[in-house]
Amino acid sequence: MNTRRKHLKILGGSIAFPYLAKSSWAQSSPNQTLNHASFGGAGMAGSDLGQIKSHPKIRVRAIAEIDPVRRKQCEQRFKDAKVYADWREMLDREGENLDCVNVSTPDHMHACMGMSAMQMGLHLYGQKPLTHDVAESRILAEYAKKNRLISQMGIQIHSSKQYRTAVQLVHDGVIGKIKEAHSFSGKRWGDSNPKPSEEDPIPAGLDWDAWIGPAPYTKYLKGYYHPSQWRKRLDYGTGTFGDMGCHIYDPTFKALGLTYPISLRSEGPKPNQDNWGFDAKIHYLFPSTPYSKGDSLPVTWYDGSAKLPQEVISLLEGNKLPGQGSVIIGTKGTMLLPHVGMPSLFPKKDFSEFKIKEVDGSNHWHEFVDAILGEGPMPSANFSYSGPLSETVLLGGIATRFPKETLVWDSANLSFKGNPKATSLVSKSYRKGWEVKGLG
Repeated sequence: MNTRRKHLKILGGSIAFPYLAKSSWAQSSPNQTLNHASFGGAGMAGSDLGQIKSHPKIRVRAIAEIDPVRRKQCEQRFKDAKVYADWREMLDREGENLDCVNVSTPDHMHACMGMSAMQMGLHLYGQKPLTHDVAESRILAEYAKKNRLISQMGIQIHSSKQYRTAVQLVHDGVIGKIKEAHSFSGKRWGDSNPKPSEEDPIPAGLDWDAWIGPAPYTKYLKGYYHPSQWRKRLDYGTGTFGDMGCHIYDPTFKALGLTYPISLRSEGPKPNQDNWGFDAKIHYLFPSTPYSKGDSLPVTWYDGSAKLPQEVISLLEGNKLPGQGSVIIGTKGTMLLPHVGMPSLFPKKDFSEFKIKEVDGSNHWHEFVDAILGEGPMPSANFSYSGPLSETVLLGGIATRFPKETLVWDSANLSFKGNPKATSLVSKSYRKGWEVKGLG
């Protein structure tokens, strides 16, 4: 083991990564090929890895994939990469020679994997939401900034021409000062049923303890968590809002210059003991911004079967709402922004002669690589932007646990004023043996 890595130990399940981050932006040579590793090798991880690998100056050196079936797929697809079952072993053996990583795993692993990589000086592409808990997002964002690491959250639509065009229209004042906004998704990542009482045999080659990681231990149930149902479960996923909110809220967040909310109020059903609920309706109140009208700015989220008010729908002049998207209401007009689609402006008669000028999009993954190489600016969804976005989304998840209560958010202290019960959900303790320095 080399000098840099001699302090890194895997002790049972414990993780003891030192703070060894590099101290400068994009110190790689433009002519250098970057060595990259992926946390996860199939599904979203496979997609992210394929996109990052398409950059001509990326070499995929290692992949950590816990599922034995998916490991074989990775070995076949990325023949030059070393494939590991344990991400901790991957960092231990490969970390010295890596430049950057992507973390594209279930939500509950984002923070411990991402922080461990950054503490080794590695630049980080992290899937949305940035973390599972609010405090984790704040910590990762601050760490990346302090240690001058390149970061990008996996909200790839952020870089699309559709979303960039919508943002520019608001910034240009085309629909005036913004009075309110509404964002929605028809997805239903929830489960009203209690967790089944039975237990299934753990598949051969699957390290179930490692899949759970820092979350509370639970018995294995075939198909209940892994590989694709974990989004519904409180301890492992973040529900519909966590899945789609980071995407769909993003153009509103960017266009209106939002940061942290003043307060939140959920009008939908609360989750049960184990699972996220359906049909969330979450009212946010944000401080005013240069793009808003009034002393504060209301923004509302809807998912599942929760519906926008009829007075909002009527502004679209009979146009059908898409399955997912946003409606942004200004003093001069209204914008409908589908996910993913070009914006439309209403009333139609007021914009009949107005031609929307499209803003060019960019490759979201290559932005990340180019910034590391010093060949491009800081990525547009770096953690200084996407951390507060993730926090806002995750705060909405907390609000659903307190239906019809107005939660007043103290962003400076990461707490809800006068509500210690809600504050207790802002952060969590990691399961013994899975603590990461600075987290849990």
